[in-house]
Amino acid sequence: MYDAIADPYCYPGTTVLKNIPGIKTAKALARYEAIATATRGEEPLPKGRLSVRHYCAIHHHLFQDMYEWAGRFRTVRISKGGSAFCYPEYISQEMATLFDGLRKKRYFLDLSNAAFAKETARFLSTLNAIHPFREGNGRAQTAFLALLAARAGHPLNLRKLNAKTFMAAMISSFQSADMALAKQIERLMR
Repeated sequence: MYDAIADPYCYPGTTVLKNIPGIKTAKALARYEAIATATRGEEPLPKGRLSVRHYCAIHHHLFQDMYEWAGRFRTVRISKGGSAFCYPEYISQEMATLFDGLRKKRYFLDLSNAAFAKETARFLSTLNAIHPFREGNGRAQTAFLALLAARAGHPLNLRKLNAKTFMAAMISSFQSADMALAKQIERLMR
């Protein structure tokens, strides 16, 4: 669960995110969200140009059955485990900068597996630090990673993804140590 103060995204007096089905307990919401997003994840992802707009469309696609704000940047400050994410007033600017850099690097085309993994780990660690959405950042990042990798000629086998190990690598990358994340990405390419 994220730490947020006076969170308008939650039902009053709770940490349960307001949601379309009207679920009021965290446990039931987590169960429903897992099923709903997995179902949407089985569908083709929105087509796009690997841009900020495309990234938002992916988030919307995955979470459209859960949250009215799916695909829209958060408006509250959040943190997790004592680490603050990008303040909401800077999200648009930081996302534009990050995705412009991706475009300028030609979406990491024509790179070896190791070079692709290294570049992608840097990109993902920055995207994770921005954390543009109130919920669902990790799932949107993974879906986007799969699209980016496929377009760059490095298709991933997401069945090999160990959620616990990948999450630990993402957390490590938040502290500017993205080597573990690069190794996890490269492992998914084999």
